[in-house]
Amino acid sequence: EDPESVPPLRNEAAVRVLQGRMKGIQGHCNSCYMDAALFSLFSCTSVLDSMLFMPFPLCNRNVQGILRDEIVNPLRRTGFVRASSVMHLREQLTDKGQCSSFTNAEKDPEEFLNLIMQQILGIEPLLKLQSGGQKEQECYCYQIFMDKQEDLVVPDVQQLVERSFLSSDLKLVEIPSCFIIQMPRFGKEYKMFSKIIPSLELDITDLLLDSPRECCLCGDVATLEC
Repeated sequence: EDPESVPPLRNEAAVRVLQGRMKGIQGHCNSCYMDAALFSLFSCTSVLDSMLFMPFPLCNRNVQGILRDEIVNPLRRTGFVRASSVMHLREQLTDKGQCSSFTNAEKDPEEFLNLIMQQILGIEPLLKLQSGGQKEQECYCYQIFMDKQEDLVVPDVQQLVERSFLSSDLKLVEIPSCFIIQMPRFGKEYKMFSKIIPSLELDITDLLLDSPRECCLCGDVATLEC
């Protein structure tokens, strides 16, 4: 049989299916990094649905099937995923990644994404970045690094991404098909911001390498960058 495809939740349907008690992905044994990543990647967007269906060259069919049939489809259909389903995925990642701590320890989301996208499914990197004219780097997600800034109390994602790129002298080499961003708000002991406002749209004009932009004074095409 062809694998079932349940579309992502949108607008009123997302509120109806995902709001309330016993909704989302059930946490268990330090799974929060994976739960949050999976919810963000699949609940309300189809950008990465190729991960669920495409026969990638290195793709592990068992992991792909668990991800699609036990996690993504139930999340979109009923708004709830049992902890046992995520543990099933974690056990498979432990076998394939040769790292026993995937079933019990808290990990960095980037480590999880690199393992499942690169080593298990064989997906090409989603982002191409360049820093200060150096050789371009390829990666699957971008983690925001920045110093504490007193003028940012409750920032939005747009502000954080722009300031992080500026402080690291980074540029996007090309427009990414999917831009996965890890916020600077994680860990048990310290959180840089108590809240971060989601930007429903992200303007990457100023983040693109060699992209024409307008002068902030006259409005013509800019020739210099501050």
